[in-house]
Amino acid sequence: MTGILVAPNAFKGSLSAIEAAAAMSAAVSVVLPRASIVARPMADGGDGSVEALIAAGFERVMVPISAPDGTAGGASIAMRDGLAVVELANTCGLVLTPAPLRDPMRRNTLALGQAVLGALDRGADEIVLAVGGSASTDGGVGLLVSLGARVVDARGQAVRPGGEWLADITGVDLTAVDPRLRNVRLTVATDVSSPLSGREGAAVVFAPQKGATPRQVQQLDAGLRSWAAVVERATHGDVSNAPGVGAAGGTAFAAVALLGADIVPGADYIAQMTGLDEALRDCDLALTGEGALDAQSLLGKGAVRIAREAHGHGVPSVMVCGRIDLEPDVLRGLGIRAWGSIVDIADDAADAMTRGAELLTRRTIEVLTPAERSL
Repeated sequence: MTGILVAPNAFKGSLSAIEAAAAMSAAVSVVLPRASIVARPMADGGDGSVEALIAAGFERVMVPISAPDGTAGGASIAMRDGLAVVELANTCGLVLTPAPLRDPMRRNTLALGQAVLGALDRGADEIVLAVGGSASTDGGVGLLVSLGARVVDARGQAVRPGGEWLADITGVDLTAVDPRLRNVRLTVATDVSSPLSGREGAAVVFAPQKGATPRQVQQLDAGLRSWAAVVERATHGDVSNAPGVGAAGGTAFAAVALLGADIVPGADYIAQMTGLDEALRDCDLALTGEGALDAQSLLGKGAVRIAREAHGHGVPSVMVCGRIDLEPDVLRGLGIRAWGSIVDIADDAADAMTRGAELLTRRTIEVLTPAERSL
C-alpha cells in the first residue's frame, strides 16, 4: 500500500468534513506512519458542500441572506470562473436550527433564493444548488418567492412559503422571476434519489427527522401532492415522480419543474469538482465515513458513494461513523473491509467527537489484515 485516501462526509451536528478528515488523517499517520495520505473532505449536496469545494480551490464569497430567525445574516457560496455553488444547508438548513426551535410546518427556503440572487449579483453564469440538509418541506416555494415568483391562493392572495400552507396554493406566476436566470445554467445537486411524494417521498421519509409528527407528515405529503397538481397545470408537465425531486423537502422539484434546472447526484458532482475520483483511482485504501450510516445513506449519500467507487476500482475501504445501522452483509456488499461506530466506544471517547474519530480510525484500521496494511 502506498497511498491512503481520507474522504469523510460531515458528521452532522458534530464535525465538518474538513474536521473529520483531519482527525482521521492524524490517526492514520499513527497506525501507518509510512503511508502517503491524501485528504479530500467529501460532500454529497448536503451540509459541507461549499466548504469541500473551497478546500479544493474555489473562492469563498459571502452573500446576504435572512437567518432562520429573520435577522440579517450572510452565507458562504463557492465560486470559480463564473460557476457558483449555493448550499441550502448553510442558508436555511437543519444544522442552523437547534432541535427545540425546529418547525417542520413553517420553515422555508427563502434564504436559498436570496443566496442565488447574491450569486447573480456577482456575475455567475452557472449556478448549482446543493440542496441536502433542509429544515423545511415547503416544496421549494420559498426559493421561488425570493426569486420573484408569485404563489397565490384561490382569492389571488400571496401564500406564505412553508409546508403548512402548501395545500392553499392554487396558482403560480413566474412573470416577475429575476430575468438574469434566463441566461444562467441551473443545476440541482441532490443527496437523495427520492420522488416528491408518497411512501418514498420528501415528507414520509425525511420530515420526521425535521421534527414532524405522524399527523404533520400526512399533511405535508398531501400538501406536496396538491402543489404538484398546481405546477402540472401551470407547466403542462409532471416531474413529481422523477428521481431526486423530493430532495430538500421538494426544493429540487420546484427548481426542475419551474426553473428548468437539471438534476445530478450531489456526491458525483462534488467528487468531480474536487478531484476525488482521480485520487480514488490512485489510492490503495479509502477511508470514509459520516455521522449516521443507515438506509438513507444508500439513497445517494457521500460515504456510500466512496465505498462503491472504491470497490469498483478494486480498492478496499474502511468506514468510520458516528453510528452504523446497516447490517454487516450490506457493508461487505459495498466492498467495506472494516468499520466501526463512535457510539460503540462512547466511554472511551466521551470527551470529544474528534478524539472519538481518531481513536475509532486507529482501531478500525487495525482490523485490516497485515497484507492490506502493508506499505
